[in-house]
Amino acid sequence: MTRQQINLALQGGGAHGAFTWGVLDRLLREPSIEIAGISGTSAGALNGAALKAGLAEGSRDLARENLEWLWQQMGAITDLRFAGWLDAASPSAISQIIEASLPFAMSDALSRVVSPYAYGPFYQNPLEPVVRRFHYDEVCGEAGPVFHICATNVRTGKIRVFSGHEITSDAILASACLPTLFQAVEITDPVTGMEEAYWDGGYTGNPALFPLFAPDLPADIVIVNINPLYREDVPKTARAIQNRINEIGFNTSLLRELRAISFVQRLLADGALSPGTMKNIHVHMIADDDLMAQLSVATKTVPVPQVLYKLRDAGERACDRFLERHGENIGTRGSADLAAMFG
Repeated sequence: MTRQQINLALQGGGAHGAFTWGVLDRLLREPSIEIAGISGTSAGALNGAALKAGLAEGSRDLARENLEWLWQQMGAITDLRFAGWLDAASPSAISQIIEASLPFAMSDALSRVVSPYAYGPFYQNPLEPVVRRFHYDEVCGEAGPVFHICATNVRTGKIRVFSGHEITSDAILASACLPTLFQAVEITDPVTGMEEAYWDGGYTGNPALFPLFAPDLPADIVIVNINPLYREDVPKTARAIQNRINEIGFNTSLLRELRAISFVQRLLADGALSPGTMKNIHVHMIADDDLMAQLSVATKTVPVPQVLYKLRDAGERACDRFLERHGENIGTRGSADLAAMFG
């Protein structure tokens, strides 16, 4: 069987990254698809590391097991930010219940007025015990798909892409470091020897697409989007406004790169650029904006197991729809209508 090669661009979005888990699980069960490159940010970096480690050992089943293990661990995290006290049936209902709850209100208010550095010796990043357990020989190795993650340099405000042996547990923690919740992750720059502080990569690349433009990678990039690009209702409450600001901010870098791709595509189509001068990227997108619009920052920061599994199932269904409607486009043209998106 001839396999179509794709690159994956995995967005960050806290616990909503369980949607990506479902997408990846479905792709791993599709024999006609081969994953050549991965770029991930925040939750996308965690998903990417679990995926890469399994594929580096030559096993799609192991990659699926790694992803399931990861999200079982995420559902077990409990502290001031990640509470395991809630149980309900509907993701939208859970989101509303969490937002109305006293523990969430207290935790949310605390994060706005108390620095994560105020915890002193009692501070611990709750993601650290999970991230430390990744198999970094495989995550950083040459076998399997090329893997990139990104973080934001606090001092310069610039994106930092980590690849190959640069991907350590600290790099993944940096990629998922929300500054109101976690202390900046400090990593030594191999060129300058200086300690650089990093925050979540979503501010500068959610995810970064440009590492996937390499000549030896396929032209098809499948973006798994977990931050809604469009919301019908204008937010009116303070929390809804903050949530939409968060979504817009974390989509800005992606939209900027997509606009650049769209511009290059127009130049190539009009003959202003000679074929081969720049790579003609085929953009695809897997998302469920209707579902994500029912959720909020509450379900991003509180990984309720019931929500995680419902998001996984939604991601699997969304991937099914994508493969059914657009699978034949892979290798020939993009399925995302960038002209309409930026028209």
